[in-house]
Parts: sequence; structure tokens; C-alpha cells
Amino acid sequence: DVQLQASGGGLVQAGGSLRLSCVASGSPFEDYHIGWFRQAPGKEREAISCMSRTDGSTYYTDSVKGRFTISRDNDKNTAYLEMNSLKPEDTAVYYCAARRLWTTASMFTPAAYAYWGQGTQVTVSS
Repeated sequence: DVQLQASGGGLVQAGGSLRLSCVASGSPFEDYHIGWFRQAPGKEREAISCMSRTDGSTYYTDSVKGRFTISRDNDKNTAYLEMNSLKPEDTAVYYCAARRLWTTASMFTPAAYAYWGQGTQVTVSS
């Protein structure tokens, strides 16, 4: 099974940018579809973006569309989340996740992802 390690979080001012990384190990990274989620204090974990391993299709929730970009480099066993125009409401712990099987219906469902990284804190100040 794959193990995931997320990094790249930090403190940034509103309007700034961050790039999160998610390094995979233990299993061929190209076998997995990937997703990024976040969880703010007192709130449920929510999906941000996901990417199919099959054709590289990318999907975004409305809250981040046009500001965030998901990508992957299978040669480096790494997924990325480029975050631009950050807002205070983007403050949360960010998680990368992976799954072997893909359904469009469940692409934003946390329970559909079997493998999770440990999370990285992103704080956006106003």
C-alpha cells in the first residue's frame, strides 16, 4: 500500500500563494488516483480537488476553482497543489489522499479514499 507525506503548508497573507507537496512511497504512485482535502476547526473535511490517474482529468470544487491547481509527477512520486490568491477562509489543515478505484460520483467523497497523508497546516492572515 502507498504511504503519503504532505508538506508545504505555512503562514501566508491574503492574496499570497503556497505550493503543497505530497510524496508517495511504498507502492507505485501511478496506480493511484489522488485528491486534496482540507479541514478547518469545527468543520467537516471537505474536498478541494482530485485527479484521475487514467487520463489526468482534474476536478475542483467551486470554492477553489480558478485559484488552485492540482498536478502530479509520477517520476518523482509526488502530487502538488498550487494555491494562489489565498483567502482567510482557506485556512485549514490540508490532506492529500489516494485511491485505487475511481468513480466520478465519489471523487469528492473522503470515505472513498483509502490512503491519507498526515496533513499540513495552511494559515492565511487577513
